[in-house]
Amino acid sequence: MSDTQTQIDQLVKSNDIVLFMKGSVSFPMCGFSGRALQVLKACGVDPKAVKAINVLEDEGIRQGIKEYSNWPTVPQLYVRGEFIGGSDIMTQMYESGELQQLISG
Repeated sequence: MSDTQTQIDQLVKSNDIVLFMKGSVSFPMCGFSGRALQVLKACGVDPKAVKAINVLEDEGIRQGIKEYSNWPTVPQLYVRGEFIGGSDIMTQMYESGELQQLISG
């Protein structure tokens, strides 16, 4: 595992909710990242409880997270070490009630 992959692995496994996104919780820099945050808030998640990683600040992380998850796009949500998906999957899971159950788990 590369240093970047090890760093990503540690972030994912040492935080309950991790969102790899463009921008920050207070200033999302793409619509999909903003939607992902809205979905988390709708699930009752305090934005301060989210470990948000701005992929725009580190090209290694930006590319490395795509390899780590085998998922081509950002944002990417992890809950208790499990890869959930991007904003579209998050929205579908929220609408079915599945995401709320997973987060409150």
